[in-house]
Amino acid sequence: MNTNIFREYDIRGVYPTDINETVAYTIGRSYGSYLQEKLKQNTCIVSHDNRLSSPDLAAYLIKGITDSGLNVYNYGLTTTPMHYYARYIHNLFGIMITASHNPKDENGFKFSFDQYSNARGEMIEDFKNYTLAGQFLSGNGTVSSGNITDKYVEFLRYGLSFGSKKRKVIIDLGNGTTSIVVRKIFEHIPVNYSIIFEESDGHFPNHHPDPQVEANLEELKKEVLKNHADVGIAFDGDGDRIGIIDEQAHFVPIDHFMILIIRNIINQVKNKTFLYDVKCSKALEDEIIRLGGTPICYKTGASYTQAKTKEDNLPFGGELSGHLYFRDKIADVGSGIYAGLRLLEILSHTSEPLSKLLSDIPKYYSTPEIKIPSKDETKFEVVKKVKEYCELQKWVLNTIDGVRVNFNNGWALVRASNTGPNISMRCEATTEEGLKNLQTIFTNLINIYNK
Repeated sequence: MNTNIFREYDIRGVYPTDINETVAYTIGRSYGSYLQEKLKQNTCIVSHDNRLSSPDLAAYLIKGITDSGLNVYNYGLTTTPMHYYARYIHNLFGIMITASHNPKDENGFKFSFDQYSNARGEMIEDFKNYTLAGQFLSGNGTVSSGNITDKYVEFLRYGLSFGSKKRKVIIDLGNGTTSIVVRKIFEHIPVNYSIIFEESDGHFPNHHPDPQVEANLEELKKEVLKNHADVGIAFDGDGDRIGIIDEQAHFVPIDHFMILIIRNIINQVKNKTFLYDVKCSKALEDEIIRLGGTPICYKTGASYTQAKTKEDNLPFGGELSGHLYFRDKIADVGSGIYAGLRLLEILSHTSEPLSKLLSDIPKYYSTPEIKIPSKDETKFEVVKKVKEYCELQKWVLNTIDGVRVNFNNGWALVRASNTGPNISMRCEATTEEGLKNLQTIFTNLINIYNK
């Protein structure tokens, strides 16, 4: 087994070289044994997305779990948020087979050991060591099948209150797993909607299933303009992330959407503390403070940000990648679809276009998240050396996740990606010239150590 598949907040790799049926069986056998031995559990939840390899991996995973003696509720094909909801209503842990927004030839396992979020950090390290030791239990667990779709549809609609403005929305499913549930949700919502790339197809034939890469949303932009739509929304392959296009076909950064949400709810919640990850714009921090709230800048990764939002009982949190956690109305299940519903709810109470609602956000110039190839074996060492250099310069640093260097006129972030062999860099400044300078400085610095 390639131990690099054990990442910071999931197990992930290329199918079938890193992730295959044998690995799935071993992970299942280990997970079932681990839950029984360490957490005194007797049943878990298993679901999978629509990737081509997912059904076979699920079969072998479930076989491994039951051979350990643990019972399985098998919910089959679901989005990741549907899987979270199944865990929530059963009060159980579980495994979701998915590689989220990664390329079609990858797959993996998101799994849980507590009620806050997926396993992360030391939890995964402990599980890796347990798995490699290979001292598994034996038994004859049972498998029960179920369907959660109807309950989940009702759950997402709870507490929504739409106004009189019936908006037009174009929805890009990217041929991902949200195709199994979106119509059942939107047919009960007072909007005019149309869907593109609706067919469930694990080849992802129309574009890569990552809605935070603007290039993947070109067709959505065209459809928004052609149909004079008020907004376009897109979801990733397993449905836990969202991308947004305004009525002018401009890409809406998630940290700007988070500002819109916080403005909408801050006077309705007691706890006015909001969480965001280190990749988010300073405009978000500025706005939270201006509104009288308290900002928390936290490490990147859905497993971390979702757990922290729940642990601190925050009403809302999220990260630039499009993971958003709403806890002001329902028990959060990290759903991209629900984030889209909350946007449409806001728009239904105003005649203003989305671009106008976002027009007064303080202007910063920023790069997208830039991914620089770096070997899994060395990427953390590269970031460490960048951090040491910055310390020698006596720059102001935030080191909760990699190193974020704060200057009077901007900031630069360098961190090791936890989902692939890359170093992630993002820069932001008050001027375009300042942005170019920061990007040049930190690109060169990374290249010095990234050999």
